Amino acid sequence: MSDTLLECVEVETGPNPTRAVIWLHGLGADGHDFEPIVPELDLSGLPPIRFVFPHAPVQPVTINGGMAMRAWYDIIVSDLVRREDEAGIRASQRRIEHLLARENERGIPTEHIVLAGFSQGCAMTLHTGLRHAARLAGLVALSGYLPLAASFAAERHPANARTPIFMGHGTADPIVAMDKAIASRDTLERLGYEVEWHAYPMPHSVCAPEVADISAFLRRTLA
Repeated sequence: MSDTLLECVEVETGPNPTRAVIWLHGLGADGHDFEPIVPELDLSGLPPIRFVFPHAPVQPVTINGGMAMRAWYDIIVSDLVRREDEAGIRASQRRIEHLLARENERGIPTEHIVLAGFSQGCAMTLHTGLRHAARLAGLVALSGYLPLAASFAAERHPANARTPIFMGHGTADPIVAMDKAIASRDTLERLGYEVEWHAYPMPHSVCAPEVADISAFLRRTLA
């Protein structure tokens, strides 16, 4: 797979945005999946924000019988972390880095960019954001986990050691078990990260109270 710039859906809350949110979808979805959340977040009063919703590449996914779908990396086993597609994760990391660089080129500094993601997109948010060499405004990690955890401590970048992290997870999530998210949170906290943790009575999804909490987080980090 090449490192050409990913196609994206873009929504701007006003002209000449000075803030950006790059939001990564989950397995089998696409950039349109979270497009409707922009008005629900109700970020009125903040500087104009560009929401960027990239489409992950289409590739075969082992756990789904090799069926091709949009995916940030291959899922090999249902356990998620016992066997990981390291090459795929690192390839998507490079693509997301390109999207961050494009926002810089469009005049939005990294400290005014939030990286967000759901499920596989959450995994890529944590993986990429905490390795990024310039400080981000914040990370929004929804219904996911920290991938390649064994190499994380050695590869993390000090630029994002103090970046606020929002983690939200459903207590009844059948796809990414709650204990995986808790283990990821505990790893991050042990390494000194500031994690704002939220658990919601929901499955592998997003709920209205979570949207309200994300809105409050974005108001703080993008003000």
